[in-house]
Amino acid sequence: MTNNRIEKIVIVGGGTAGWMTAAACGKLLKTSCEVELVESEALPPIGVGEATIPQINLFNKVLQLDEDDFVRKTQATFKLGIEFVNWTKLNHRYLHPFGSFGRDMEGVEFHHFWLKMCKNGSEKNIEDYSLAAVAAKKGRFTRPINIPNSPLAEIHYAFHFDAGLYAKYLRDFSEARGVIRTEGRVKQVIQHPDSGFIESLTLDDGRCVKGDLFIDCTGFQGLLIEQTLKTGYVDWREWLPCDTAIAVPCTSNGDPTPYTRSTAHTAGWQWRIPLQHRIGNGHVFSSRFMSSDEATSILLNNLDGEPLAEPREIKFNGGKRKRYWNKNVVAIGLSSGFVEPLESTAIHLIQSTIARLFSLFPTREFRQEEIDRFNRLSDLEMDRVRDFIILHYIATERDDSPFWQYIQEMEIPEYLQNKIRMYQNSGRIYREDEELFNETSWLAVLHGQGIRPTDYHPVVDTLSLEEVRRRVDNIEAVIKRSSEEMPSHAEFIATHCKAQPMGKM
Repeated sequence: MTNNRIEKIVIVGGGTAGWMTAAACGKLLKTSCEVELVESEALPPIGVGEATIPQINLFNKVLQLDEDDFVRKTQATFKLGIEFVNWTKLNHRYLHPFGSFGRDMEGVEFHHFWLKMCKNGSEKNIEDYSLAAVAAKKGRFTRPINIPNSPLAEIHYAFHFDAGLYAKYLRDFSEARGVIRTEGRVKQVIQHPDSGFIESLTLDDGRCVKGDLFIDCTGFQGLLIEQTLKTGYVDWREWLPCDTAIAVPCTSNGDPTPYTRSTAHTAGWQWRIPLQHRIGNGHVFSSRFMSSDEATSILLNNLDGEPLAEPREIKFNGGKRKRYWNKNVVAIGLSSGFVEPLESTAIHLIQSTIARLFSLFPTREFRQEEIDRFNRLSDLEMDRVRDFIILHYIATERDDSPFWQYIQEMEIPEYLQNKIRMYQNSGRIYREDEELFNETSWLAVLHGQGIRPTDYHPVVDTLSLEEVRRRVDNIEAVIKRSSEEMPSHAEFIATHCKAQPMGKM
């Protein structure tokens, strides 16, 4: 049986996707097969995926990373959620926090009890019942503390980090575990004349790199999955019309916030990602409704500090490959598809694809039923992420520009229609088919974007209004006290994981 085992994995392309894949292979496969990563310094990675979601902690645990060391070496900060500004309407803002809202009672989700209070005159914001939201607004952070029955024991968090430093960090990690890095550009891809499987790569200096399993981390170009295997692409621009980003870092002018910010503009939105040494910024927009010059001007006029580089334009096409795994090639990262980074999903999608590959890790037989399952699961994940992103656009009062007028008239996927309809009718939210975003996330955005249910779970009425109010008020008070026990975000970083100034690392 062992002669069917994969003996050589070739990863084409570095950056975040390539080195995350290499790190996982180096850690999990150990010496069972050779891992080689081919990249060229002449082809710099996109390098703007700098915000994450809490699932990255699972990846870090698999790698057994020292979190303080990881934070220092990547100039990272901590993240408790995402603030959305001007999405529902102009001058409106809300938070999508990590973790839960309140505490479930009587077998029913907390927000149904809160909805009953709202129906009876309460004007309390749902964010008052989220420790992540309350702490984020106060600029506070701590890791979970082992206190029974305390919200401080259940803090969910992610990171902002420098994408270039993250790739370097994982490269060092990978090479220390036997991953071979080869510098060079791929000049030719050699396929088997009958099966079409890739057999080897010819580099620009004539070297030959052979392999059994090839991982395509070449970004939007999809050198193996598309240029070689002609896999095909599903275009989502009818739902997600943004197709360009202008990115530029700037200086910081204060303590880093423990959250990402997304600010909607007239034809797209702007990200703000605070790091220890700078702030990452970008303007995602639709070239159908705005020129690059205008988009750049809007971005530069809305920075916190001085630009640290020339603005960089990135063109993209929202969508997905028709197959993520084709023959003996698996696409990971931008080569597999792209959903704009409104909810910081890019790095998670890399992580989940790596996990899925290891779950269905092949032999050299490359059994089609395993490949088909991989593709079905990948399809489902991408579709659900897409729907969650669309929700931010279509649940809005904005009609102040041609872009937002187009959004108002846009047809939306049936799954999303049904999700919204159920929430409007009963306040119910269901997480289906292991979709990425849970009930808390859907609630935060549905409510934050102005969608209100007409009813709540009937079981809530087994408790009197006075008892519901007593319990809900107690939860709010506990969360407020807990937030006050947390240090500031800046203090926490200074105590545990302050990075060295750039140039002294």
